[in-house]
Amino acid sequence: MKRIFVLILALMTMMAFTACGDASEGSKLESKAEEQTTKAAKSNSKILVAYFSRAGENYQVGVVEKGNTKIMAEIIAEETGADLFEIKTVKPYPEGYQECTELAKAELESDTRPEIVGKVEDMSKYDTIYLGYPIWWSDLPMAVYTFLESYDFSGKTIIPFCTSAGDYMTGKEVNIPKFAKGAVIRDGLGMVGKRCQDDPEGVRQDVKKWLKVSE
Repeated sequence: MKRIFVLILALMTMMAFTACGDASEGSKLESKAEEQTTKAAKSNSKILVAYFSRAGENYQVGVVEKGNTKIMAEIIAEETGADLFEIKTVKPYPEGYQECTELAKAELESDTRPEIVGKVEDMSKYDTIYLGYPIWWSDLPMAVYTFLESYDFSGKTIIPFCTSAGDYMTGKEVNIPKFAKGAVIRDGLGMVGKRCQDDPEGVRQDVKKWLKVSE
């Protein structure tokens, strides 16, 4: 009798462990399904991150292979599942910091529109555009204005982000709709450019907090 009781108890214990295992596997499957759904949603994203950035010699960070704004743009794209488009000029800016600032000032004073490389394949499919750039002479680089004047932004939302010596925007971003015809502007994010090189993970955390606010 005692042997039968022990066998029954052992059988019940095995069934309990099996049930727990099934529940655990079910949770894993649900988690995987949610992850796949999230990835699918991101792949069908109607968000574009368009940015202008410059490598070479930069203020406070020396010579870099990847510009501050590009680092920030890639973080935003990764966190939102957005497509990326880099605004690049046909004629590259000088590698040296001083030479670049002098050219940027001359372009600003003459209101130049530098020719840029390529175009967004289908701008019409995007509802939201995160627009990134470094602050040059308290303004957007002239190449960004070239980009803004190249498309119809009717019904689209532009959310600016920028890098500079401080964690602020200049106020010039409010004028973006004057150049991006039909666009609605939303509050942006300014980031100290040096942090993008020295503390990219810290920047990522700040960007994630900002993205939740701007959703």
